[in-house]
Amino acid sequence: MTQGPLHDGLPRRTPGEAPALLARNFSKVFGTSKVLDAVDLAVMPGEIHGLLGSNGSGKSTLIKTIAGLHAPEKGAELILYGRDMPLPTPSGSARASGISFVHQHLALIPSLSVLENMMLNDLASSHNWAINWARMRRHTREVFDRFDLDLDLDRRVADLPQADRALLAITRAFDEVQTHATGGQGILILDEPTPFLPQAGVDKLFSLMRSVAADGAAVIFVAHDIDEIREITDRATILRDGKLAGSLVSKEADREDFISHIVGEKVSLFQTSHDAPEGGKRAAAIRGLDCGSVSQVSFDITEGEIVGLTGLIGSGFDVVPEALFGAQKAERGSLTLGDGRVLDLAAVRPENLLAQGVAFLPSDRLGRAGIGSLPIYENMALPVLKRFRSPLGIDWPAVKSHCAELGQAFDLRPARVDLNLGALSGGNAQKALLAKWLQTRPKLLMLDEPTQGIDVGARQKIFKEVHKAARQGTAVIVASTDAEQLAQICHRILVFSKGCIVSELIGDQITKDSITQETLRASSLPRQKTLEVA
Repeated sequence: MTQGPLHDGLPRRTPGEAPALLARNFSKVFGTSKVLDAVDLAVMPGEIHGLLGSNGSGKSTLIKTIAGLHAPEKGAELILYGRDMPLPTPSGSARASGISFVHQHLALIPSLSVLENMMLNDLASSHNWAINWARMRRHTREVFDRFDLDLDLDRRVADLPQADRALLAITRAFDEVQTHATGGQGILILDEPTPFLPQAGVDKLFSLMRSVAADGAAVIFVAHDIDEIREITDRATILRDGKLAGSLVSKEADREDFISHIVGEKVSLFQTSHDAPEGGKRAAAIRGLDCGSVSQVSFDITEGEIVGLTGLIGSGFDVVPEALFGAQKAERGSLTLGDGRVLDLAAVRPENLLAQGVAFLPSDRLGRAGIGSLPIYENMALPVLKRFRSPLGIDWPAVKSHCAELGQAFDLRPARVDLNLGALSGGNAQKALLAKWLQTRPKLLMLDEPTQGIDVGARQKIFKEVHKAARQGTAVIVASTDAEQLAQICHRILVFSKGCIVSELIGDQITKDSITQETLRASSLPRQKTLEVA
């Protein structure tokens, strides 16, 4: 993007150019909480603009209010390309104004096919009595070819991997902004689109964003990953506690500038020593695990050790904790616990593992890891409810008191365990779910993408609690594609490719860059026998 005069701090391509999107005085109150407080946002045509802040800062609320999913308080104004626009309403749509969205929850209907989801907005707004399915199928094929996406049009979205669902929602939004924008006057808003994408998918997304911006449309990119923001955006707006905390020129600001704006203070990034705990006893031994794409995986983990499992999406690393916990049925393999007890992984069930001190926190916070429609205290207390049994039933006041203390220890915000889990931001929901398992003092704790979509401040709290548990003897397995996260907390890294462990990183080898490079190198290797690291 060519920089023009900056009279009011906005990067204009031509003198007097109006912002593509100007949101003024956006406020939002839920109950007694003011989650947005007079926020202004200006994005120029041809600009890729970052929006970031900690969990609960108001990012998603701002996006949903612009989309019309929430009604703003009185006094809000929305100006698109210099024209005053009526504010979208929950019953209306921002799409008519040339704004396309990819929300965090993707807005896909799992029971419908890929084709039906691609055409969903057109079908909803069409007044035709008949649907020209042949034309829609032809158009969707052309769109997929243009975006290099290979999906079966007739496959149910419910049957797609999460990464493919994300790519489908993103492709639909790109198609909409290019189809419905006139004269390049379109706006594409992406709310946390990258957590479920493989690196190749992120690269493709960034290429598409640059292409859309080059045509004159504006792109708003909401993310937690500061490196992604610095790489792809021209400017970034930071929210904190529902207010505007500042705006930065992305390439001119370093990570510390972003972090200080996000949290309002200097954050000490957690970093563990990569030296494995000395004298640790063996906590678990995995032998000959076969499950789906995973073949003959074997490794040991000692008490107090944090072992990272990583690889490209589809490499099989994330299958391992699922199979070890019985959440995904293994074909064969064994798990030997520290007390010598041997479990047949082909027959094991989650309740068997729980009784043996094994815990698993899946990546899907509100789908598999917790129940969003239940109060926080009920979610947190599930593994320990038997402690609160009495002849008259469950002592719920004692449960609430216990969970309130637990929430305080884990810095849960807001500190109200009577709220539903689904009302929490991603970072706070994850803290509640981690607390749920750590209170049991597990012998083996398995975490799948534990900081996905979580801000830098909440990450450090989670890292400290995981490390604290490890110091107390818990063995921890972390399955993740986040090289930075793994480099911060792990004593050892096992890299997967094509269902096998192909390399091991230890000590000084554990850095963000080396993990990324080894993951990419491993992906190019031919299928081979798994590396023996047991």
